[in-house]
Amino acid sequence: MPNWNDVLSEIGQYKQESIQNANQSVDIVRRKYLKLLFEETDRNIIAYYSGFLSKPNIEQSQISDEDKNAFMMAIHKLDRTKGLDLIIHTEGGSIAATESIVDYLHRMFGKDIRAIVPQIAMSAGTMLACSCKEILMAKHSNIGPIDPWLRGVPAQGVKGEFKRAFEEIKADPAKLAVWQPILSKYHPTFLSQCENAIEWAHSFVKKQLTEIMFSGKENAVLLATNAVNALSNYNENKSHGRHIHFDEAYGIGLNVKLIENEFGDKYQDLLLTVHHCFMHSLTNTPSYKMIENHNGVAFVKQLVTGQA
Repeated sequence: MPNWNDVLSEIGQYKQESIQNANQSVDIVRRKYLKLLFEETDRNIIAYYSGFLSKPNIEQSQISDEDKNAFMMAIHKLDRTKGLDLIIHTEGGSIAATESIVDYLHRMFGKDIRAIVPQIAMSAGTMLACSCKEILMAKHSNIGPIDPWLRGVPAQGVKGEFKRAFEEIKADPAKLAVWQPILSKYHPTFLSQCENAIEWAHSFVKKQLTEIMFSGKENAVLLATNAVNALSNYNENKSHGRHIHFDEAYGIGLNVKLIENEFGDKYQDLLLTVHHCFMHSLTNTPSYKMIENHNGVAFVKQLVTGQA
């Protein structure tokens, strides 16, 4: 099965032989291997890819409400009795949009959804993965913490900072002069917004884990609570960008499967080839977000001339 360079060579061959432009060539190759992956599993496939690695700082590449239209288009005419394999590669995005997308996917496929993380599914991408019955990860894959951020700062960090300020000022009122310029940068309702965002993230992921991933288990609520606490522990994780790999994801109780151990070589190679195809598509074309099913039905967002 083609590796990274082989995929790039195949794209170049189509471009030369068919006199296609770069966009058309990567489309041909990518859709070829998506179809082969579907034929290997006989499960519906929708790939959700953001170009955040090659095109950083594009806010529209994050999970948003616009993606609902893409999923509606990708699901239309699929045989929903075959379930869904959702391939996720994203830095995250809106909790509200993620919650709405998850609700729609469950209405379409029930609980028969597997998340596949070929490389990175961070933040709201991790929430999306935790809303599936299981998460397939490779040795190089990672998910991330689910602690929410508001206005570019960690909500849990803000809450902790207010608590520390309160305790220090209570013990020594002279500390007010030190804390005042720090706390003055927050508007009056910001602490409440942070607390609400934290509670929202916790309750959403806990509900999904309890009702989907741990459905039918007597200790489902306890398993979900422990996993949510680990994924949202700001002090332990240190950074919202921290990478959580398979062993740790397994250790906190998530229903994760290591692709190298659970699946045959053909499936592993096909999945990695599909991933390479999407990464080449996002790197070598103006595309910065792609949502596509195994039939080649795709929603693609592209940079326009002059856009950063």
